[in-house]
Amino acid sequence: MFWLILFALLLIMAVGGTIYLFTRFHRFSFMEKFGEKHKVLSWLACLIPFGGLACFAFINIYTVIVVVLHLMIFWLIADIIAAIVRKVSKKERRRNIEGAAAILFTAVYLAIGWHNAHDVRRTAYELHTDKPLPGGGIRIAAIADPHLGITLNGDDFAREMERIQAEKPDMLVIAGDYVDDDTCRADMVRSCEALGKLDMKYGIYFIFGNHDKGYYEGYRDFTADDLRQELKKNNVIILEDESVEISEGLTLIGRQDKSNEARAEMSALAKDMNAESFNFILDHQPNDYANEAESGADLVFSGHTHGGHIWPAGQIGLLLGANDRVYGTEKRGNTEFIVTSGISGWAIPFKTGTFSEYVIIDVKN
Repeated sequence: MFWLILFALLLIMAVGGTIYLFTRFHRFSFMEKFGEKHKVLSWLACLIPFGGLACFAFINIYTVIVVVLHLMIFWLIADIIAAIVRKVSKKERRRNIEGAAAILFTAVYLAIGWHNAHDVRRTAYELHTDKPLPGGGIRIAAIADPHLGITLNGDDFAREMERIQAEKPDMLVIAGDYVDDDTCRADMVRSCEALGKLDMKYGIYFIFGNHDKGYYEGYRDFTADDLRQELKKNNVIILEDESVEISEGLTLIGRQDKSNEARAEMSALAKDMNAESFNFILDHQPNDYANEAESGADLVFSGHTHGGHIWPAGQIGLLLGANDRVYGTEKRGNTEFIVTSGISGWAIPFKTGTFSEYVIIDVKN
């Protein structure tokens, strides 16, 4: 219900923003001069810029809304600043400099956001533990939120896996939202094949996110069971409220997503944890920190937040209590929490509050 209300508000704001921008486009001097002789045509001409904005619909409607909202907000800020400057300087408006500045700033801002979403960075963490680990340490490659189809297709994902393989990790973990409702079967299959080509000492482990099983039955050309079969075919181990002993001294617990009503409580999963082992939890959504810290886990890795994705969405989520953390590390008791911004993002091909990444975690004695 929260997300439906949020999207409804964004849609209302986008409609209001469209009306506001329509009036702003008419304030350019060449439009005002044209309007002196052709009033109706000048207003109709203000629809032309919306043709450019409408081109973003070829990506999806969410992208159009994001672009319109950013342009509206930046233009409104520019209008306020310009009004203050004119009042202080006691000069009348001659040119729509604020409008040109708003358009330019929006273009640059979202271009940077486009780059942040598509350019996958490497983020590394080094942790230390007193618990004995195999070989004195372990290198974990970790990703979340590929949401295949928005910034990564199957071939793109395969190239990122080659980068991860070059890191020589001992294992790879995938913390959910591997696919989306818009993901096509070809990309899903191609990406799973890429996982099958990886050489990991301790294997590849996967948990489901809130998008993996699909929100709309029959909307995409494969099912959650098809995804499950392709992952298993390529030697990926799926954990659903299950624990597995990776090696002596290292235990991995994979949780069902919070959206699954059958998900087990952390207290029940903790019964399978060996206090002498390094206990590593995969949990797609970072919002059960109190229980996970109480369980005595050593490390919890999550995704879901996309690092905030579009600023200030992440900060709003924190204020509303939707997540315990949006990005980075936090320590509670003896438990280290890591939240990744994701190797891609949901629906919107911009990241204005963060960037795309894969994560390398070196745990050492």
